[in-house]
Amino acid sequence: MWMRKAGRVAKAALLAGCLPLLAGCENSATAFPIEGKDHALILVREQAWVWDGELAQYIVVARLPQCQRRVAIHRGSTRLVEMEVYEAGDRLWALHQGDRWYLAGTERCLVQDWNPPGGRAPGPLVGSFRIKDGVASFVKADAAR
Repeated sequence: MWMRKAGRVAKAALLAGCLPLLAGCENSATAFPIEGKDHALILVREQAWVWDGELAQYIVVARLPQCQRRVAIHRGSTRLVEMEVYEAGDRLWALHQGDRWYLAGTERCLVQDWNPPGGRAPGPLVGSFRIKDGVASFVKADAAR
């Protein structure tokens, strides 16, 4: 009987020891709402294991009910590198993170790598995905700087 009890205690201790490893993983989704709740760009970051030095990143482009798509972009570091969002046309946004640029369109819910002419943003800054008060957030441009 005491062997069974000791086995249960050992299992519980092992599970409790694993919790910090699981708690260290980041899985976040942060939205830039465009027009209401059904039209948005969403930055999704997923870390499968706490020891991974990089995270999978995705842009979800949504304009419901017409379309919604999750597109993998380049992997990111465990520390969120700010992603700026610029107007680039009708239902089109330029996303800038580090030295990478992406174009995201909500007309057909597409995302692609992009090299902007002259390396400059095509339009005004709308806002950015960044850490605010310790949490990944979308911060509008007038409040971002």
